Amino acid sequence: MAKFTLIKKDGNARRGRFETVHGTIETPVFMNVGTCGAIKGGISTEDLHEVGCQVELSNTYHLHVRPGDDVIRDMGGIHKFIHWDRPVLTDSGGFQVFSLAGLRRIKEEGVTFACHIDGHRIFMGPEESMRIQSNIASTIAMAFDECIANPSPRDYVKRSVDRTTRWLDRCQEEMARLKAKDETINKNQLLFGINQGSTYEDIRIAHMEQIAKMDLDGYAIGGLAVGESAEDMYRIIETVEPFMPTDKPRYLMGVGTPLNILEAVYRGVDFFDCVMPSRNARHGTIFTWKGRMNLNNQKYIRDPLPIDPDCHCPACSHYSRSYIRHLLRSQEMLGMRLCVLHNLYFYNDLMAKIREAIDAGDYEAFYRHYREILGVMI
Repeated sequence: MAKFTLIKKDGNARRGRFETVHGTIETPVFMNVGTCGAIKGGISTEDLHEVGCQVELSNTYHLHVRPGDDVIRDMGGIHKFIHWDRPVLTDSGGFQVFSLAGLRRIKEEGVTFACHIDGHRIFMGPEESMRIQSNIASTIAMAFDECIANPSPRDYVKRSVDRTTRWLDRCQEEMARLKAKDETINKNQLLFGINQGSTYEDIRIAHMEQIAKMDLDGYAIGGLAVGESAEDMYRIIETVEPFMPTDKPRYLMGVGTPLNILEAVYRGVDFFDCVMPSRNARHGTIFTWKGRMNLNNQKYIRDPLPIDPDCHCPACSHYSRSYIRHLLRSQEMLGMRLCVLHNLYFYNDLMAKIREAIDAGDYEAFYRHYREILGVMI
């Protein structure tokens, strides 16, 4: 079973270690997002090792649609299927309740989707989500919930949160049933619950208090970075954090920019994920220790420097800004691949430096210095 050890606190920033059946995760950690079992941009699992990835995240809904969770089960589970020997987290499919809002119908039993590929009807509730994630055999499974758009009417939010709590009960029961089956691949699969409540502080607190009693393996803050301001996001983190168990990992779902991560670590968050580093990279937006840069800009056409002279990623170790810009402008896949490798390396290096700063008791100074830099366009 999993064990989370809170090694040190520096203010509210937390330095931890999460031991799982698929390896140990040093926290704070950024999970690299491979929606369909791979990072977009031609990134292999060998590359993920090279850029310092600790956890790969995949999407339950997308893997259920293609290739089918039964295929992944028959291939021995996600780790064998994608050739990855470290932890994998699968989201629950609940985000698609938000992102496919025009293609869905929510009931107490679960949600009916129109598949985004061919329109066929898909039903997913707590039991279906747990069965799919059990077939995938991820290290960490997320509970099925509704991700609510911000802003949303208070009455709707309250009803939705109550239903999400009932769904969490059903997830816990179904996971226990699945673990008892002889054919289950990962009998040590972990379950994280998700706090919801939009931007209503009292609803958020009441929901966190309720699910904290369920003794889950970890707790996420969901339903942020979906329409609210950054200030509201930070306010909700500060509101919820005192009510989160101190001896369990804390995960801020779908966040975010390097600056968002600095701010959330400062407020006590341990786990992060976002498609931003890979998505932005494929369009030439690069994160560096001096700020963001757009490699498509004309000023880099004859620039012999690496993307970031202070970086040791595979792209910066061998190639110039001039060459990578040429590849992007020529729509060569290598350009996208090199930019994605750089951004993933940067994010994982950022987390390593955050852990070092907390270890040294210097996170306040680290946070104050880089919050003025990392969001700037250079």
